[in-house]
Amino acid sequence: MFETKRVKMYKITVVGSGNWGSVAAKLIASNTIKLDSFHDEVRMWVFEEKLPSGEKLTDVINKTNENVKYLPGIKLGKNVIADPDLENAVKDANMLVFVTPHQFMDGICKRLAGKIRADTEGISLIKGMEVTKEGPSMISTLVKKQLGINCSVLMGANIANEIAMEQFSEATVGYSQNKLAAERWVHLFNTPYFNVTAVQDVEGVELCGTLKNVVGIAAGFVDGLEMGNNTKAAIMRIGLKEMIAFSQMLFPSVKDSTYFESCGVADLITTCIGGRNRKIAEAFARNGGKRSFDELEAEMLQGQKLQGVLTAHEVHEVLSHRGLLHMFPLFSAVHAISTGQLPPSAIVKINNEKPRQVQLQSML
Repeated sequence: MFETKRVKMYKITVVGSGNWGSVAAKLIASNTIKLDSFHDEVRMWVFEEKLPSGEKLTDVINKTNENVKYLPGIKLGKNVIADPDLENAVKDANMLVFVTPHQFMDGICKRLAGKIRADTEGISLIKGMEVTKEGPSMISTLVKKQLGINCSVLMGANIANEIAMEQFSEATVGYSQNKLAAERWVHLFNTPYFNVTAVQDVEGVELCGTLKNVVGIAAGFVDGLEMGNNTKAAIMRIGLKEMIAFSQMLFPSVKDSTYFESCGVADLITTCIGGRNRKIAEAFARNGGKRSFDELEAEMLQGQKLQGVLTAHEVHEVLSHRGLLHMFPLFSAVHAISTGQLPPSAIVKINNEKPRQVQLQSML
């Protein structure tokens, strides 16, 4: 008798269940049920909340197959199981999808350290970075160091609600060395309406997704000030230059070509047109900076979190430490405006001749 060769099965857990986390679970679940190499069931870790009805969010998700708080009206797939216990949610999983606000990732990694399978692969959909005394650290690097696993990233022009409604979109998987793992992530996420490609530039892809939110804040200021498309285009161009210069300052290996992937200029465009950072920054500018971002976030986002203001602060820390604030006038202005040091109108008073890459290299 011939022995049937068993196909290795990959078990998926999504760590996070907000707007984008729920959409990621939906995408993945639609594929695991069709692809033989993946377990059908997709676990989704949910930070437990009590709804106005008195019911627990996880109970409602499992009963209705819908995240009624963060993605109402969208069925996730009957093979998505919400779990409020983080350790139980990742138990036996060997593919972990991280999609939480980046400020929570250090604590999540500490809780999971030593409690996951040694053969686990990770992927981060998180926009942001950690800044410590040792310097800036990307979320993928945080995962690698604290959990001891390889971690790719997925970024792109991805407004979650549009993908949930299955409108065509693209995304980019960034990886460092493990091309086979990257291809597996592509298979897991790719659908007829969500086109995923992979590039070997994990830092470039991740920094695109991180820094575009700062430029999105700047675009929101322009909208709140009721300036036109010319002004917004100028802000986006200056912002893209600063994104490239900042990325290559931290990681000289970052490729220029990465900025022409979905994670780059496409994500920048959609963030500056329709992202939540742009939306809140517009309201901030319309109120003359008199209402804080925290207040507007609580009022307008219904539990979702902004990343742009925190990222602007982290970028400011890096540049300040290196004495390079003057080389990044747009990034510096976004931080100063969002912290009340300058009025929103200051966003169009920046010196747009810098940064110049050759100047940066001479100073490092």
